[in-house]
Amino acid sequence: MVYGIGLAKGMGVTLKTILRPSFTVQYPDRRVGLMGAAKAYGLSTPGLIFKRPVKAVRAVLGFERIEVRPTQAARFRGNEFTWYEDRCTGCASCAKYCPLGIIKIVTLPGGINVQEGESYAIDTFDIDTGRCMFCALCVEACPYDALHMGSSFERGNYQRMDLVLSKDDLIAQPKNPSTWYRPQMEEQEYSPFRETLDDFKKAGRHEMPSVESLTKRWVEDRKTDEAVDD
Repeated sequence: MVYGIGLAKGMGVTLKTILRPSFTVQYPDRRVGLMGAAKAYGLSTPGLIFKRPVKAVRAVLGFERIEVRPTQAARFRGNEFTWYEDRCTGCASCAKYCPLGIIKIVTLPGGINVQEGESYAIDTFDIDTGRCMFCALCVEACPYDALHMGSSFERGNYQRMDLVLSKDDLIAQPKNPSTWYRPQMEEQEYSPFRETLDDFKKAGRHEMPSVESLTKRWVEDRKTDEAVDD
């Protein structure tokens, strides 16, 4: 029995791995050399040296970084939400359908759109993403397409309380909703990774009917039908 053969075989495997190309993907920024920086900025290597000498020096020293974003589909569901206040009526359907009870809504009588079904003034709209499993049942339940899944997955924090999205947080964050369960966005060929969708009218499948259209449909047309039947 010769001692050390197993150790030599193990070290041989390690040495072979060292010599192989790395499969590590640096994120969110990737270090690049001179040629990599030139390719990233759309220049030749001499062009980078003469036109952007500071970048060239940083690349040679190994300090130059370029942003790397993995390609995602438009239906990708991130660990955030996009909320359109102008589309929300405060019906709390999302909170009722949430299996974990992480959505908190406090409303007051708004006296708005009473004849169509009263819209409430929303005082509190909180989502605890720290407990959320992102099943998106709340998005499916929303009758007015006010709540959407987001497209970002970089909401990590050091404090749990920072994972609670308040009404102000939802209003202030960029509007990059996922197209998941939103066919109207796919018809518009919208992609959350190309543009933002600030217009709340384009985020929904339909617009709330006006008083005139409801009156015509449910009052005038019914009177006409009853008169014909008589």
